[in-house]
Amino acid sequence: MTPILAAAALTAATVLTGLVAGLYYSFAMSVMPGLARADDRTFLETLRHINAAILNGWFALGFVGAPVLQVVAAVAVPFVPGGAAALPWLAAAFLCYVVTLLVTFRVNVPLNNALDAGGPAEGGPADAQRRRDFEAQWVRFNVVRAVFATASLASAAGGVLAYGLGTAG
Repeated sequence: MTPILAAAALTAATVLTGLVAGLYYSFAMSVMPGLARADDRTFLETLRHINAAILNGWFALGFVGAPVLQVVAAVAVPFVPGGAAALPWLAAAFLCYVVTLLVTFRVNVPLNNALDAGGPAEGGPADAQRRRDFEAQWVRFNVVRAVFATASLASAAGGVLAYGLGTAG
């Protein structure tokens, strides 16, 4: 593998990891606090629309592409003299990203699916219960995702730095 291809995989992995970390951060810092101020019907309907909208190819590219490219980079960098310095950083990035995947598929997605299965909000007391069943746990675990995605990003960035220093003349 050429140094340019290894660097490209490492850079792309870092960028995609940053996009996913930024998504979780945005939800933690603005989307969910903003929706916390909304009435139950607005809260439920908005999240149902977000759940539908986020299932698209651009999101999938980042969400799936980040860990795939972290692995590709980890396979590629040892073939570049000095590139192996990035390996511990990439391992940490991947492990942190795996935590975000576990939280997503064990907590956030099932909560999203339950919210969607309840159908449209009706504007009554049932909406308040649906919100209580969803909001606190989803928000708490999204913060966990944001923290681990940010740690994954920081580790990937450390890999970029280590790769650059390790391969510099």
